[in-house]
Amino acid sequence: MYIIIALVALVFVVLTGVVISRLQNVLKSINKSDSTEVDTSGNKVNGAMFIVVLIVGAVSITWSYLHAREFFLPEASSVHGRRTDDLFWFSMGILTIPFIIVNFLIFFFAWKYQHKKDHRASFYPENHRLELIWTIVPAIVMALLVFTGWKAWSDITSDAPRDAEVIEITGKQFNWIARYSGVSDNKLGNYNYKLIDAQNEVGIDLSDENSFDDFTNPSEMHIPVGRPILLRIRARDVLHSVFIPHMRVKMDAVPGMPTKFWFVPDKTTADMRAELNDPKFDYEIACAEVCGQGHFSMKMRLIVEDEASYKKWCAEQATFLQTYPEYLAKVPENLKAKAMKYVPAEAATPADSSSGSVGAAGTSTSLR
Repeated sequence: MYIIIALVALVFVVLTGVVISRLQNVLKSINKSDSTEVDTSGNKVNGAMFIVVLIVGAVSITWSYLHAREFFLPEASSVHGRRTDDLFWFSMGILTIPFIIVNFLIFFFAWKYQHKKDHRASFYPENHRLELIWTIVPAIVMALLVFTGWKAWSDITSDAPRDAEVIEITGKQFNWIARYSGVSDNKLGNYNYKLIDAQNEVGIDLSDENSFDDFTNPSEMHIPVGRPILLRIRARDVLHSVFIPHMRVKMDAVPGMPTKFWFVPDKTTADMRAELNDPKFDYEIACAEVCGQGHFSMKMRLIVEDEASYKKWCAEQATFLQTYPEYLAKVPENLKAKAMKYVPAEAATPADSSSGSVGAAGTSTSLR
């Protein structure tokens, strides 16, 4: 190892000596009269090397782009996803034009205007018209890009339509939990982090009657195609990030600070399987924030289906109260009659109906 370091140091010392020697020759030629011949022994080689680097660089950049295309994000399966993709490639196209022109001229001019005998450089102090052109044109282009980006982002982050399907997704170490607003309404019940326990993993507050028909699913999320989907995003412990690559959805899940993101999926899972000729394809919800040792397991299957299939699936799901009827004891007395229809008949005992409310304690946070 020390030998390698010593050799590298020796090479740098030799190169430094060569550079210093060349600089001394240049300084000597400058101090002499104009009639003195300037040493141009390396000009042609250096100039040719600029052209070589230009060609090799262009080929390498092109190859790198073509090779990396298979690792780009997949084609968007949401309305806003297609818009952001179009905006991205439009911006890339606009910015690539000056990138190519400027870099070509830098390398070409280094070769074209190398020192030659009897050639004198032209003195070109100013050109106001040219300065105005290369100032105003880029300013207009940049303003256009900024405005279109701002407009797209404003639309994407605007309030969701009133008829949006509301789904809550909660991140915890190390999985996602989806909570649905049930089939009776499209309103999620309140939640209270103080109510979280082994069964009530998202803190459903049963003092709110809108939570009676809510149900949860920790393994997969179903959404209808062609309808706005509003994700209410929460984290139970540390910072997570909801990432759905095909839908171009990405939003942090922050403990104590609910976030949201709405989108309109326009391709069902079946459509994608047919398009890709892959019967095993599934959309995936991943975590884009390193949240601990089990971060790799933070993923959930996403099923996009037609409206009828989605409603049928929702109707088949057991509500939280049906799954854990013992939580009827946490429903306030004045709401127990409404909650009874969401509890299996055999579980609705007199003891349940006389139990006091536990879920009403604490301050609940409304999701509506």
